Amino acid sequence: MKIEMSHGAGGKVMGELISEVILKNISKKSVNGGIGLNALDDGATIPLGDNEIVITTDGHTINPLFFPGGNIGRIAAAGAINDVSVMGAKPLAITNGMIIKEGFDIDDLDKIIKSMNETCEEVDVGVIAGDTKVMEQDKLDGLVMVTTCLGILQRGKAIKDSSLKVGDKIIVSGSVGDHGMSLMAFREGFNFETDLKSDVAPIWSIISRSLDIGGVTAMKDPTRGGLANTINEMAKKSGVGVMLQDDLIPVREEVRTISDMLGIDPYEVANEGKVVMGVKSENAYEILKAIKKDNYGHDAEIIGEVVKGSKVLIETQVGGTRILEAPIADPVPRVC
Repeated sequence: MKIEMSHGAGGKVMGELISEVILKNISKKSVNGGIGLNALDDGATIPLGDNEIVITTDGHTINPLFFPGGNIGRIAAAGAINDVSVMGAKPLAITNGMIIKEGFDIDDLDKIIKSMNETCEEVDVGVIAGDTKVMEQDKLDGLVMVTTCLGILQRGKAIKDSSLKVGDKIIVSGSVGDHGMSLMAFREGFNFETDLKSDVAPIWSIISRSLDIGGVTAMKDPTRGGLANTINEMAKKSGVGVMLQDDLIPVREEVRTISDMLGIDPYEVANEGKVVMGVKSENAYEILKAIKKDNYGHDAEIIGEVVKGSKVLIETQVGGTRILEAPIADPVPRVC
């Protein structure tokens, strides 16, 4: 058996690789009783005194390096920042490792680093360490970036993606599928005019507003595999079912158009500036109102609720119900 593109695209195939090859060969998966590798959450925690350090590492092989709405520098910063944020921690700093193809344009690298820095500045995150390597022209496709983000929170206050409770409402902080479908449209050179662009952005401000209100039970950012993979993972790990309302899930018309053309389900496509959260029912509308005030949260909606069971279901606009399964892999390759 050989590694295929699907092994790095989220979904079931990637999950099998992680469980069957990676996890079984690592002995110590957590430190000081914190959340560790076995949890397969967006990050890990290390309890230290009254606080917990939250840490995550994120690799980026996106193609193309520059795309509508951003570039690899912005996504490398936002991706790691968001993974720490959805654990409920204030992101503090990132490190950045780069592997660069020989002959890479220095002006392009300058733009990428500036974009990474600007993204960090949005949420007051420092870039405090890094590493740079160069490989021969025929050994690498452009540029690979690997970022690690560190955050901090009060001990015992980390929010896991496995803590949904029956009765919780499900909130998504904006329209789904924007990132993946904007990349697909750009790569395929569709010749119709559209202002569709990636949603890549740091979402700490959205999460901070929500945490200030209280009642957030579980969070995850719907990157590879999109909303479908994220909500299935959250439900499975929490031991619950979820009922979503199809007509409440925000999807831009341009995303629906491109998805229909390509036969792709927008719920399975990556997002890079959204959060899916479970919140207590009594706090849901106050949290939604707060998210909508954020620059990145105008299109947020309550899209369903947690129910007894073991499946993620969608009530369709015609009154039927269908199962929303986790995808085999994200249908758009090299999306982050």
